[in-house]
Amino acid sequence: MSIDQLNTDYGIPGHLTFAAGNGGFPMIHIDNGQAKALISVYSGQVLSFQPATETADVMFLSDKAYYAEGKAIKGGVPICWPWFGPDPEGLGRPAHGFVRNRLWNVVATSTTPEGATQVILGLKDTDETRAMWPQIFELAIAITVSTTLTVELITRNLGDKAFPLSQAFHTYFQVGDINRVQVLGLENTQYLDKADGGVEKTQVGGVVATGEVDRIYLDVTNELVIDDSSLNRRIRIKSSGSKSAVVWNPWVTISANMADLDDSDYQRLICVETTNAATDIVEVPAQGEFRLAAIYSVERD
Repeated sequence: MSIDQLNTDYGIPGHLTFAAGNGGFPMIHIDNGQAKALISVYSGQVLSFQPATETADVMFLSDKAYYAEGKAIKGGVPICWPWFGPDPEGLGRPAHGFVRNRLWNVVATSTTPEGATQVILGLKDTDETRAMWPQIFELAIAITVSTTLTVELITRNLGDKAFPLSQAFHTYFQVGDINRVQVLGLENTQYLDKADGGVEKTQVGGVVATGEVDRIYLDVTNELVIDDSSLNRRIRIKSSGSKSAVVWNPWVTISANMADLDDSDYQRLICVETTNAATDIVEVPAQGEFRLAAIYSVERD
């Protein structure tokens, strides 16, 4: 569908427009007075979210991000689905699934009575997806932009058998200085330290990065906070449908080795991911559905 047709069918005058972005991908630009946001139809991915009261974006987006078919975009809220991490069956399929590197469909756009902007993007199974993952499904992401950002991923199993699912909002948050950041709400929680061979450990105090951080937290609460003293703000993450969370920062070596990150980007980002990962595997019943959701908000003293 052309950009002109998307604007005709789904544009909201004064609030939402479509334009060709990097790589020629259709991008959704939202500016509704409450916040600005940028959403890539390729990958079904929020790339930017900035409440009207904020001078800095909530999301981190790499200046070196790829915008090419088959590549993931480094930043914002990538969607990992229908598995998180390496191929769970070791069949050589792409890490983090196959929906973050394909074009989604625009299903609907609307304005709520409160002035928020809602976008629904969707995907359905195809011969190509069934060759990788033999399930009949309908996937939708519902994005609501207001003073807060709400992202909801709805999986519908259209088949006659239940299927297992692991997934994530692999969210990249912009921070002022990683050395002045801590993640709160995970105190005394067990985690798998993937930077240390997957050893299970217990979190003591807030999560701080003094080197590579790659951890899956188990049996988490549904509310976490990124305390960023450099930008004098707290980003609050409220989740539902999730019992696990991932905290990730690549630190020096990995950041330098990633072609789609600048060498110093590790200083300006932290990923706090709403997940169904590790032991937190979801079983989606035949003809049933499952919803994973996160609400992101910014607080100041």
